[in-house]
Amino acid sequence: MPLTEIQAKKSKPRAQAYKLADGEGLFLLVQPNGSKLWRMKYRIGGKEKLLSFGAYPALSLAAARDKRTAAKALLSEGKDPMRYKDDGKTEAATTFEKVAERWHANRKSALDPAHAERVWSRLERDVFPLLGERPIREITAPEVLEMIRKIEARGALDISRRAKQGVGQVFQFAIACGLATSDPTAHLRGALKPKPRVKHMSRLPLSELATFLEKLKGYQEEGERRSAVTRDAVLFALLTWVRTKELRLAVRSEFEDLDGKEPLWRIPASRMKMGREHLVPLSAQAATIAKSMIASASGEYIFPGSTPTKPLSENTMIYALYRLGYHSRQTVHGFRGLASTWANEQLVEFGKPPMWIRKYHEDWVELQLAHTEKNEVRSAYNAAEYMVPRRRMMQDWAEFIFSGKVVDIRKARRRVA
Repeated sequence: MPLTEIQAKKSKPRAQAYKLADGEGLFLLVQPNGSKLWRMKYRIGGKEKLLSFGAYPALSLAAARDKRTAAKALLSEGKDPMRYKDDGKTEAATTFEKVAERWHANRKSALDPAHAERVWSRLERDVFPLLGERPIREITAPEVLEMIRKIEARGALDISRRAKQGVGQVFQFAIACGLATSDPTAHLRGALKPKPRVKHMSRLPLSELATFLEKLKGYQEEGERRSAVTRDAVLFALLTWVRTKELRLAVRSEFEDLDGKEPLWRIPASRMKMGREHLVPLSAQAATIAKSMIASASGEYIFPGSTPTKPLSENTMIYALYRLGYHSRQTVHGFRGLASTWANEQLVEFGKPPMWIRKYHEDWVELQLAHTEKNEVRSAYNAAEYMVPRRRMMQDWAEFIFSGKVVDIRKARRRVA
């Protein structure tokens, strides 16, 4: 039955919000704080949406019905009433998407271009379809959670957290601009699915590295040329701390000063997980491998596959580790963890009484691993600023690898981070 003015007037707040239906999608939402809001549920383009008309009693039942009639007239013309006022002009300026556009434009200049593009793409893909056309003042925590649940349903838990963070930042901007009064993401703490425990890539203890290198020297597959390419690719990955994709697709033009004092590998942004160019200082040993592969390669790829015009296949290096007896014990990606462990455990004696400090700053290690920096201030550093200490670190790593010596620095009595 249609709602009456008396029912609307005498409705009392309860512990949970509830609806008083009037029909044809129109209902009065009674909030626990006593506010009464007119809403209209409708569908357009196969999607269910919710339209806000105003608060009762400022907007009477009769006036709400008039707005419902106007909205249904727009729907009959194929127009979305959420985007139109009574005079037919758009009211999209305060929808979530329009406010997000202002927020993104305001901060884009401070971000790496590739990162800025990823932030916006994430909003377009996951957030706007559900929240984009909603007036930002009316978006509730359950609506944001519904959007997050859709992302979680496909197993993208990291993306779901980034989406929540992005929505929260848009709301903080909106609050500062007077376009919203609260941030619904603040009420979602504990509602998101927990991230699964990180499964670290298999890697050997440092004490077995010398044995591994001896086995690698003797590695054989079909044809000596194929064996040499695979051996050098595995060793180059170990020496440079790069990811498999970054190595496989390396081409001649990316290498600089291989005969000089500052050999460098410049990996383009298009191949990097972090979306920006990565500078890899090369040790003398790594530069020797690069020079040798470039001299013998007949195509652009310095680690060619079965034909010179194709790169090494995705599985070639990991299968080589399997053949060497390291299945489930060492992966190519695991070289990165192995090197990181070594770098972070190197200590030097400092002061009297003897104390210990890290030999390599954590920023040098993270930059060499090309990890995306979460802190925007620290991410603003140019990688080249750390090139000198990183170059020294990589040369030390190469000499450590080939020396066969393992120093148990964990016996140090005191450490200073």
